[in-house]
Amino acid sequence: MQRVYNFSAGPSMLPLGVLERAAKEMTDYNGSGMSVMEMSHRSPVYQQIIDKAESDLRKLMNIPENYKVLFLQGGATTQFAAVPLNLMNKNRKADYIVSGQFSKKAADEAAKYGEVTVLASSKDRNFAYIPYVDKFSPDADYVHICWNNTIFGTTYNYTPATGDIPLVADMSSGILSKPIDVSKYGLIYAGAQKNMGPAGMTLVIVREDLVGNARESTPVMLDYKPQVEKGSMYNTPPTYAIYIAGLVYEWLLETGGLEEREKINVKKAALLYDFLDSSAFFKPTADKEFRSLMNVCFVTGDPEKDKAFCAAAAKEGFVNLKGHRLAGGMRASIYNAMPYEGIEKLVDFMAKYEKENG
Repeated sequence: MQRVYNFSAGPSMLPLGVLERAAKEMTDYNGSGMSVMEMSHRSPVYQQIIDKAESDLRKLMNIPENYKVLFLQGGATTQFAAVPLNLMNKNRKADYIVSGQFSKKAADEAAKYGEVTVLASSKDRNFAYIPYVDKFSPDADYVHICWNNTIFGTTYNYTPATGDIPLVADMSSGILSKPIDVSKYGLIYAGAQKNMGPAGMTLVIVREDLVGNARESTPVMLDYKPQVEKGSMYNTPPTYAIYIAGLVYEWLLETGGLEEREKINVKKAALLYDFLDSSAFFKPTADKEFRSLMNVCFVTGDPEKDKAFCAAAAKEGFVNLKGHRLAGGMRASIYNAMPYEGIEKLVDFMAKYEKENG
C-alpha cells in the first residue's frame, strides 16, 4: 500500500529516511547481532546511542553547557507534576499563562502543590490567541507557558521576559521546528511523539541550578537530580524511542539544522494558510499573528460538512485531519517530517473539494 499523508497531531509521521534506516537496523544494529529493542541499556553499544542523541540535540538547539538533557518516560503530562515538585520549592508559588487545554491542565496539576496564579487566559475566545503578559508575581518560583498549542493551533510570537524568575515551557508540539534561545528558559520539556520521534520518550532540558531542590516528598522518578546523576538511566529508559529520536536529530542536522527547517516550515504553513485565507468554504480559526507553524486549525462552520470533508480527504490519502474534540473542525499537523509536496497536494484537493461542494 502507498504511504498516506498523515496529518496526525501525535503520534505523528516520521521522516521516511529515519523509518527506512530503523527498518534496516531492526534485527542487527551496527553489527551487534541484535535489535536496539533487545539490547541492555547498560551496554557500551547503547551508551553510544544515547550519548550521540544528546550530543546531536545539543548541536541542533545550541544548548548551553550549564543545562542538563534528560530522556525520560511519562509524557509531557507527567511533567505537569514534576515541574512544581522540583521548582515550586522556595515560596510555593508559580505563575501560569493559560493559552489552551494543556497549559490549563498543567496549572490545575501544579495547584495541588502550591499557590498558582493564572496571569492571563485566552479562554474567552476559545484560545484563538496568545495573551501578552509582561508583569509577573515577584515571589513566583517560576512562570509556565505552553509554547505551541496543538489543539487550537496557536503559538507564542514573543518570549515572556520574566527576568530572574525561571521561565518553564511545554514545547511538545513546536520543539525543533525553528531555532530558539534555550538560555531564556529555566526548563523546557516536550513529549517526543509530535515532532521528535515515537511515543514513549519525554525530553527535559533543565538549567543545572534548578536541579537538586525537589521537595522531600517527591517520588524518585519525578526528581530531576537522580535522573541527572544517572544520565537518564535511574531505571530502564525508553531505549528504542531514544534511538529513533536520535535518528531524527541526525536527519535534522544533515538537512541543514533548525535554521533551514524554519524556512521550510514557514513555506509549508504559508501555502496552507494562504489558501485558507482566500477560501470561501474553509476558514482558519487562530488569530493571524499567533498562528502555529505546526498545527493548522480550520473549519467550514458546519460540523456535518467538516465530517464529510474529513471522510473524503481520507479516501484520497490525507488522513487524521479531524480536529480535536474540544475544538472541532479540522487540524492539519504539518510537523517537520511532512514534506512540502504533502501540503501542495492537500491544498489542491481542498480547492477541488470546495469547487465541487462549496
